[in-house]
Amino acid sequence: MARDTAALLVCAGNATRMGGIHKILHPLGGSTVLEYCIRSFCRCESIAEIVIVGREEDLPRYEEALSGVSLPIPVKLTAGGATRQQSVKNGFAEISADCQYAAIHDGARPLIRPEAIERVISDARRNGAATLGVPVKDTIKVVRDGIITDTPERALLYQTQTPQVFSRQLYADAVQLAQQQGRDYTDDCQLVEALGNPVTMTTGDYTNLKLTTPEDFAIAEALLAMPEKEEHNG
Repeated sequence: MARDTAALLVCAGNATRMGGIHKILHPLGGSTVLEYCIRSFCRCESIAEIVIVGREEDLPRYEEALSGVSLPIPVKLTAGGATRQQSVKNGFAEISADCQYAAIHDGARPLIRPEAIERVISDARRNGAATLGVPVKDTIKVVRDGIITDTPERALLYQTQTPQVFSRQLYADAVQLAQQQGRDYTDDCQLVEALGNPVTMTTGDYTNLKLTTPEDFAIAEALLAMPEKEEHNG
């Protein structure tokens, strides 16, 4: 299998809901969230390199955290921008010329399984764009001014996760269009959707949770204690 994909780990958020915890450098599973996430991508045969996109002031801390870690593929660091779209664009600019795909992943999703990464990359190779996601479990209501206005069909609804994987050229075209239109998207798939290009929904795992609040760390540690999870990430 060709190593034709770069992983972009987006770690540039402010973590305002973490109560002062720096979630990317927080301990998890005997290491840190950052290291745990990186090792999952390093176990993928398709991943050629990793680009970490972080806040300018955090980059020295990330570099120090990884200084004693032996990794099988190159890891780069670059500063993010004021928004997610700008941060991803900065990371995209650091991708090596021989990488034809970019797997954009939230650095706060450390429990991503290597096999799930490979599945979504495989789907992106077929039509240029794919994202991980899981079917929603609950009934979703559309609410306006406190009143329910619609109940979408649950079978059609997916909770979008990351990685979101795009061909190099498709992503570049999508960013160019967004800039021409003055749009700034919070979801990377929206860039490609605006081009009219189909995005495949690759079914992922419910364990691929995003660490958003302090309580999420307790859930992540519990998941790591499961024998199956240790097998996948040990």
